[in-house]
Amino acid sequence: MKLALDVMGGDHGPPVLVRGALRARRELERPPELVLYGVPEAIRSVLAAEGEPADRFEIVPTTENITMHEPPAQAVRKKKDTPIVRAMGDVRAGAVAGVVSAGNTGAMVSAAMLYLGRLAGVQRPAIATWFPGRGDGSIVLDVGANADNKPEHLFQFGVMGSLFAEAALQRARPRVGLLNIGEESGKGSELYVRAHALLAEAPVDFIGNVEGRDIFRGKADVIVCDGFTGNVVLKLAESMIGFMVSRFRESVLASLRGKLGALLMRRDLLRMRKDLYYAEHGGAPLLGVKGCVIISHGASNDLAIRNAIRMAARFQELRTIEKTESLLG
Repeated sequence: MKLALDVMGGDHGPPVLVRGALRARRELERPPELVLYGVPEAIRSVLAAEGEPADRFEIVPTTENITMHEPPAQAVRKKKDTPIVRAMGDVRAGAVAGVVSAGNTGAMVSAAMLYLGRLAGVQRPAIATWFPGRGDGSIVLDVGANADNKPEHLFQFGVMGSLFAEAALQRARPRVGLLNIGEESGKGSELYVRAHALLAEAPVDFIGNVEGRDIFRGKADVIVCDGFTGNVVLKLAESMIGFMVSRFRESVLASLRGKLGALLMRRDLLRMRKDLYYAEHGGAPLLGVKGCVIISHGASNDLAIRNAIRMAARFQELRTIEKTESLLG
């Protein structure tokens, strides 16, 4: 399996992205063949610093890049020689099986729509991401591919999310919940009332509305919402986890007694860190497009990139695209 990696995207650029590729090559049980898209000199400089030969990876040279602050759709159409655009073109041509990027999320979605297109029957793609919680956590979608949605979109998110959770979380019949302000079917805006009625007839195990407090309780395996709400929930969860970690350091580790207690609980704390740390769980797949597209956090470190590559390989093995088309096509 050959995968494309955008090494110019994200907050940290080639040093972190190339090291993530090296970690994937060394640490994954069945590492995919990686093709690095970016400035060759920058890539080879990192490889040299890591003691690796200049030809360790195939490199596709690019001369442009899309920054985090550019209008995504416009940038994708104007800048043809960027890693995101070149990689999407190669996915369409069959030269690579998928693409991983920590770059501009909007550009990733726009490029996927322009170059790959939607799966048969899919009206809108959705970004699905893993949230920690009781059990093995849950899948939340959409977390940012769409700002505005219709009830039919949320219905399809429920189907796509269920298929992905069935494969990724290995749950025979994932419980699907609709994120709302109350459990009653008539709660929320017209969008959510109508979406509830559609999901109740969907080929999934729909358990009804769930509230924000239920996300970490493990009440549902898949939680469906519009992209605006999902992105707010995602950013709030990220900041909350970061706040909890910093407060722990300030309060518990500030005293000798606290340090001794933390030492005794080291194994439990390490397990908790693994559950909460975003880098442990890789990137988020863009569901509903004709290809494997994995979107990583802009602040991704080399561990996060390594795990995003693992996610891309896993996504291909799960045959999520074929299963989605069979239900929605």
